[in-house]
Amino acid sequence: MSKPASGPLYALVDGNNFYVSCERVFRPSLNNRPVVVLSNNDGCAIARSNEAKALGIAMGAPWFKIKHMEDEAGLVALSANFALYGDMSDRMMSLAAGLGPTQEIYSIDESFIDLTGVRGDLVERSHKIRDRILQWVGIPCCVGIGSTKTLAKLANHIAKNAERKPGSYPARLAQVCNLAAMTPQELKETFAATEVGEVWGIGRRISKQLQDGGIHTVQDLIELDSATLRRGWSVVLERTLRELQGTPCIDLDHTPAAKKEIACTRSFGRAVTELEPLKEAITEFASRTAEKLRKQHSLASQVLVFIRTSPFRPDAQYSRSLTVPLRRPTADTALIVHAALMGLEAIFRSGFKYAKAGVMVLDLQSDTVVQQELDLEDDNGADKTRLMSALDTINQRYGKGTMKIASAGLAGSRRVWSMKQERRTPGYTTCVDDIPVARA
Repeated sequence: MSKPASGPLYALVDGNNFYVSCERVFRPSLNNRPVVVLSNNDGCAIARSNEAKALGIAMGAPWFKIKHMEDEAGLVALSANFALYGDMSDRMMSLAAGLGPTQEIYSIDESFIDLTGVRGDLVERSHKIRDRILQWVGIPCCVGIGSTKTLAKLANHIAKNAERKPGSYPARLAQVCNLAAMTPQELKETFAATEVGEVWGIGRRISKQLQDGGIHTVQDLIELDSATLRRGWSVVLERTLRELQGTPCIDLDHTPAAKKEIACTRSFGRAVTELEPLKEAITEFASRTAEKLRKQHSLASQVLVFIRTSPFRPDAQYSRSLTVPLRRPTADTALIVHAALMGLEAIFRSGFKYAKAGVMVLDLQSDTVVQQELDLEDDNGADKTRLMSALDTINQRYGKGTMKIASAGLAGSRRVWSMKQERRTPGYTTCVDDIPVARA
């Protein structure tokens, strides 16, 4: 058994074209076809298969601009099915955790694994985990390994491109790339073949600035002096450089910090002109923010509500927001909804076609902090923690929206403000009625 590498070591496990891959698990007919997943209201492409990328479809491309490819190139467009993607993510992450002792779930399709001290052939180990995820869940993924999180992220990019674009990197780097096992010369050649804009944390603007300064590849960046980089750009970019040079500056986040603000906003499937439908929408959004508050064990002191028309329509324009303070910090759905509806009634104006609305809870604090004051309300400040816990448990067990505030509207009623999702696939793993049935 080989000795573990000295110093920290990280792996990044990332699902390939994750949303599209989730759809393909249950519809194999989509394999080898150009597929895009559309955003809320089927607005623009937020995920693309490799075949769709080959057609030149860019991330964020508006649907109306690429719709013609349905007939011309056989493009398949699907509405986002986030319930399905979230469930598939949980399954994938549970298997990825077997790669090492500690895991940080970074996004719905990415997780960092701490490999420090892990013995054996890490490339072989990563291939086994990758194969297990593909066999048990159906999601193809790649693994990048490096001595820092930035290097692991870069290694994952190299692994994907070596698989997707044969010839861009050596074939042995496909699917799993371990930068920590490379010789200095191999690292130099690999970094010289990688554009600087592919580094985690370097966006388009900084990438252009670096290229204008003659820094085109990752190797060019690594050879820079850190002090020069800090003077010309920022301390953040200097930290990125140190990570690329092998000095860990970003620790594994075992317990992600609680959010300082929580929001739920949506664009409507069609314009809303009346107050009552807006009340239903705001109730729904406020209820979701309250649920998220309780999930991270926080309380809110203020509630912000906004409504606005579409700036892309030739209609009369109106946009207003209002922040409503709460008497005491709370995660009580009823109190947060009440505050949001008060704000809505204050800013609503008739005669406009509203296209978007939202609720945000602000000034958050831990639910372990207790505020004592004189009881001035009819309920004498009754603790509704158990009631809210029961509400969350029922909705988690029987489905979102099983129990809700009455002002959200009756279940099954047609909501004019609901998102347009004309191409959404069934909830194969999240809804009993949608489970595929194999018949003899």
